[in-house]
Amino acid sequence: MREAAFVKQNKEKWIAFEKAISMGSHTDPDALVDGYIQLTNDLAYAQTYYAESKTLLYLNSLASQAHQKIYRNKKESGNRIIEFWAKEFPLFFKQYHSTLGVAFLIFAVATAIGCISAINDSAFLRLILGDAYVNETLNNIAKGEPTAIYKNGSEIGTFLGITINNIRVAFLAFAFGVITSIGTAYILFSNGVMLGAFVTFFYTKGVFFEANRQIWLHGTIEISVIIIAGCAGLIMGNSILFPKTFSRRVSFMKGAKDGLKVVVSTIPFFIIAGFIEGFITRYANMPNWLAFLIIGGSLFLIVYYYIVYPIVLNRSHERQIHRT
Repeated sequence: MREAAFVKQNKEKWIAFEKAISMGSHTDPDALVDGYIQLTNDLAYAQTYYAESKTLLYLNSLASQAHQKIYRNKKESGNRIIEFWAKEFPLFFKQYHSTLGVAFLIFAVATAIGCISAINDSAFLRLILGDAYVNETLNNIAKGEPTAIYKNGSEIGTFLGITINNIRVAFLAFAFGVITSIGTAYILFSNGVMLGAFVTFFYTKGVFFEANRQIWLHGTIEISVIIIAGCAGLIMGNSILFPKTFSRRVSFMKGAKDGLKVVVSTIPFFIIAGFIEGFITRYANMPNWLAFLIIGGSLFLIVYYYIVYPIVLNRSHERQIHRT
């Protein structure tokens, strides 16, 4: 539809809504909200087809005024944060499942490369993991405690240090999306290679099972959420490379906002992973069934929240829309 036809079709509705918001408390609240929803739909259409036009500027201004009128005196619900993680984010994230798949594929390929390289070249391990870490771990293996490194430091200190570092890595994976998806792909790839070399190191020393039983207690959530943070970076990076019908600036702003939502969603999971590493992983003598219960529960939590739950919630939401 041409812009002039779009304006002609909706002009009277916009003028009526503009008068309604100027009347403030004298307007029916339900009618005001309905008008606001229609306006945001028109705004979204204009952003897609009439980017940087005067129509878009007008609708942006009108939507901003309406938002202030409607929500100025509205108290924020105490459950707003819970609502974000319970409903708003899962509904939103379903559209980026394919991007998550790409992030996982990049990481998986890099991990395989790290494994193969570590098996075929012992020097590769020291290049990736560093001499200090390799030497300390070799000493721990000789003592019969391959994961004794996780016992270093206090429980609270380890929890805080690991959590902060993991969140830093996640935001780094996201931030590198500023230099397009290639930047985030590099972070995913380098972390994948490191993981591959890391687990292969224990395999070459004959302690693969003992070590991985402990490592994946916290690593299941930690690695999964790094991949999800990589998905956030790809969202932002792709918005630069593939703006679709938006201008590149508008597309980037939308991609950055969407990517940031994804990164923010990972913070509670990094806290859980940090807690497990600080308070649980250090106890290498726990029964196998308990270790596998924690690992399996962690994997279920990630898969359900980021994959299954968004699908289920979106289907339920679509059914509600069809009923109305």
